[in-house]
Amino acid sequence: MVTTALTPWLEFAVCTALLGFAGPVLTRYGDVIARLTGLSRSWVGLALLATATSLPELFTGISSVAVADTPNIAVGDALGSCVFNLVMLVLLDELSRREPMYRHIDQGHILTAGFGVILIGAVGAFLLLSHSALAFPILHISGYTPLIFVIYFMAVRSAFTYERRLRPARDVSGANGEPSLRVALLWYSFAAGIVIIAGAWLPFVGRGISATMGWKTTFVGSLFIAGATSAPELIVTVSALRLGAVDLAIGNLLGSNLFDIVILAVDDLAYRKGVLFEAVSTSHAVTAFAAAIMSGIFIVATLYKPETRLGGAISWASLSLLVVYLFSAYVVFFVGS
Repeated sequence: MVTTALTPWLEFAVCTALLGFAGPVLTRYGDVIARLTGLSRSWVGLALLATATSLPELFTGISSVAVADTPNIAVGDALGSCVFNLVMLVLLDELSRREPMYRHIDQGHILTAGFGVILIGAVGAFLLLSHSALAFPILHISGYTPLIFVIYFMAVRSAFTYERRLRPARDVSGANGEPSLRVALLWYSFAAGIVIIAGAWLPFVGRGISATMGWKTTFVGSLFIAGATSAPELIVTVSALRLGAVDLAIGNLLGSNLFDIVILAVDDLAYRKGVLFEAVSTSHAVTAFAAAIMSGIFIVATLYKPETRLGGAISWASLSLLVVYLFSAYVVFFVGS
């Protein structure tokens, strides 16, 4: 009996370990690919690296709706990953011991965070509207789903234009000892394959945890599965900080949030039983609005640049991010389904 109860937790640990291994590999070779193709580091964080580290959410979501039939885990994972990514900013700030992180980061992140507020807030509204008279399905998908793709591509295009306008061209020659583009692509694909396997496994693990512990799938998806699929972002964040590349880490976190919302649109396309937003709990809107609020806090902090830490330990911005995250988790635990 004890073994049966521990099995889903052991599977959860294995999935997390696999994602934790794949994360640094994706980061290293994604960065090599970027250098060899002439992409800027900011573009790496926003598009290439963010897409790579969000692969767990993508395949977890598709597996949840198409195979495991756990739509609440799919939506909880995507939106929960958004708040997880934003609460990682607290870790970045804490590890920046000299002064608050917000004092020396690129102002260009405001553009990505602003689109995050728009996109995540819109999804929160779509969730509520899909349970009202304003829902309008198109075949088996929501009429709001195409808007997600439109806003996302606007965000990526705007960021690319911003970078090209303000950043000088970079030298695309490889460094001594740097692997070839072919080798980098092979390693990148290998790590992506590991992410796909672990991501497809996670929904079944989440369903096992929910059944074993008697917890609601909304809570399991928003907290545990989102935490596991955010392991690559966590590894990338810590690794980037050690290299002194804070902007790369922040670009990855904010870019991952944009891609995570696009994953919801993909999940809606893959969910054949009807409209995904109508099949899940409206309590997910709490997580969405929490992520939008946290993105807004980041924008304010980036513009205001707080100079002091409360009690010498944490800035008011990071404390606010942490409070919003904990409150949203508390609400979802009690009102989710």
